[in-house]
Amino acid sequence: MTVASTLFGLILAGGASTRMQRDKAALAYHGVPQLQWAYDQVAEVCAASFVSVRPDQRDEPKRATLPQIVDRTPGIGPIAGIAAALQEHPKVAWLVVACDLPFVTAATLRHLVAHRDPQRVATAYRSAHDNLPEPLCAIWEPAAREGVLAQIVAGKQCPRKFLINSNALLLDLPDSRALDNVNTVDEFSAASAALRNGALGVSSRKAIRVHYYALFREQAQRSEEQLETSAQTPAELYTELQARYPFQLAREQLKVAVNSDFSDWNTALRNGDTVVFIPPVAGG
Repeated sequence: MTVASTLFGLILAGGASTRMQRDKAALAYHGVPQLQWAYDQVAEVCAASFVSVRPDQRDEPKRATLPQIVDRTPGIGPIAGIAAALQEHPKVAWLVVACDLPFVTAATLRHLVAHRDPQRVATAYRSAHDNLPEPLCAIWEPAAREGVLAQIVAGKQCPRKFLINSNALLLDLPDSRALDNVNTVDEFSAASAALRNGALGVSSRKAIRVHYYALFREQAQRSEEQLETSAQTPAELYTELQARYPFQLAREQLKVAVNSDFSDWNTALRNGDTVVFIPPVAGG
């Protein structure tokens, strides 16, 4: 059995933002610069996180406040950042996320991490538009380093084509628009409006406190936690937790309580609710 390498995060922020006509890292979809938003989402699931920058961006104020990895071969696109990270820390795997993905959340990333296969060169999502690999929201394993460097030497600069020709594991997106990127002024306006309206569930995310008892406390290694989630019901929340923890019990074996009252699995969850999943108790 292959032991998974430590996972670091890399936010790609080295683009020129030519079509946007201003720095995409500075756009604020969620009340903070997009670079900071992306960094915070990645940091939730990685042991350490970095921002990928061109050499001339190192002192830019938004980027200068965060740990950086500087492109070693600037001018060839995102693959430069991926290669630099694989060279900087060759024994770790990298969760690579582009800075211009305003709909990506920590839940999307946790799903990717939960289904990671360290025996593959990478684990990536399939595009919801063409079913091809999405290289800029993917986990790149240490084994990818030699192949990526060889591709650069050969003058090939497309990370998607690298994944197409590799043994990458491809996953279906849990949210079909999670990886929609934003490159133009019109796209920025449309994405901002969608997020304000909660059309994709990002703005409707809620804080839920979960208490764990008996077997669940042992498996989660905690007695309670507060989660930010887009789950609309206890059923959806339990499915989300199964991606994070080794919960094997089927819903039919459990009872669920919301705010201390036994509830239906399809009860609508609201911000601030407390949820308890109650496993069978031995001895009757």
